[in-house]
Amino acid sequence: MTPFILFNFPILANMNRKNFITTAAAVLASLSFSKVGARSPLSVSQYAPIIPPYLKPGDLIGITSPAGYITREDIIPAATLMQQWGFKIRVGYTIGKRNYTFGGTDAERLQDLQQMLDDPQVKAIMCARGGYGAVRIVDGIDWTQFKSNPKWIIGFSDITVLHSHIQRNLGIATIHSKMCNSFPRVWDDASPLQKETILSIQKALIGEKIQYSAPSNNFNRTGTARGILVGGNLKTLESLAGSVSDINTDGKILFVEDTGEYLYSVDRMFWNLKRSGKLTNLAGLIVGGLKTKQDDPGEYFGYSTYEIIASKVKEYRYPVCFEFPVGHQIDNFALKCGVPYELSVSESGTTLKEI
Repeated sequence: MTPFILFNFPILANMNRKNFITTAAAVLASLSFSKVGARSPLSVSQYAPIIPPYLKPGDLIGITSPAGYITREDIIPAATLMQQWGFKIRVGYTIGKRNYTFGGTDAERLQDLQQMLDDPQVKAIMCARGGYGAVRIVDGIDWTQFKSNPKWIIGFSDITVLHSHIQRNLGIATIHSKMCNSFPRVWDDASPLQKETILSIQKALIGEKIQYSAPSNNFNRTGTARGILVGGNLKTLESLAGSVSDINTDGKILFVEDTGEYLYSVDRMFWNLKRSGKLTNLAGLIVGGLKTKQDDPGEYFGYSTYEIIASKVKEYRYPVCFEFPVGHQIDNFALKCGVPYELSVSESGTTLKEI
């Protein structure tokens, strides 16, 4: 089997744009990318919760595209910065591959992810971007080696498919966070908030306890709750309903986020959560960024996202918070899914603390 190529190139993060482009071109010209073999799927069952080993200097992070297409050049800022953090980087076969909107064919994306899951040297897998495509390959993944040697799966948006499937069937913790396409091209040009969100990935990977806060909101419901954190992209969670990847929310703290949906669609998705029982036995609800489209002329929905969600949970008593810093936005901080947290919502704001 042909090995992956390791990224090993000069530090680029502090270069100006002209030097970045010149150096990046040279780096890309020197890269080779590997093909991988396929595996058979694992029968679905439940497993006890597992926290993968946290990373230490010299550990290997693989980069792959299980969903959308991304160029080789576009992963360089992320690969460079993670090298600065002390990690080695391995580039998967799908980086730079393209099959219409996807990062290679379904077979190529499955094979690339499978080898990273199976390779004990790879300690974490960074999904290069979201888009769409993970659901097309998730049923073909053989989780046997991953179960025996768990590692951190990193990503959000469409990668919610993997978070939800892993939480439901394997109970292994994962990291919901920004991906390669969200790393700043020139680190020094990034805002303090963007830097902070990127560095939250590093902190999650090395095992720092997570604690974030959010401002008060008139629609918040106060209270304190403890539970395993699950969730992700709202539309993706809706699409998994009734499947073997469907999320289990009983006794959990659920977080949701989304972008580009109409208000009526947000209402429909929350009706789905309610009617399927996913809101009934929650420990707590966290609502991150929910950017909606403007209603079409003459089709005004009439309710805000706050009103939509508040109406669906009004009969329950668990704490609810809005405007949490997670989602398709700059303040999208890393969250460890499948890990216990304490959620505290008060009149002065919200705190989410890993316990």
